[in-house]
Amino acid sequence: MTTFLWVIVVLISISLLGFVYRLVIGPSTPDRVIALDAIGVGLISLIGLISILFDTGFFLEVILLLAILSFIGTVAFSKFTEKGEIIQRDRNS
Repeated sequence: MTTFLWVIVVLISISLLGFVYRLVIGPSTPDRVIALDAIGVGLISLIGLISILFDTGFFLEVILLLAILSFIGTVAFSKFTEKGEIIQRDRNS
């Protein structure tokens, strides 16, 4: 069973390299946003598998932190893509 999990870790690592390539070379900004979100999901799954392989619960806090940061980053990039700014300021006051 552990051999199967190590094979999955290697496959996810290879897919993360493909996502990083898409993040750097991506032809458009939405492609980069999707690649960034996919990197977040890939890292969460990779750390989850490593937590299972090492039989520890220490990495669960790291998974939660990565999930929160990935969500906030995706929302911020999406808002920037849509409106051109992340935080709207009221210029009348």
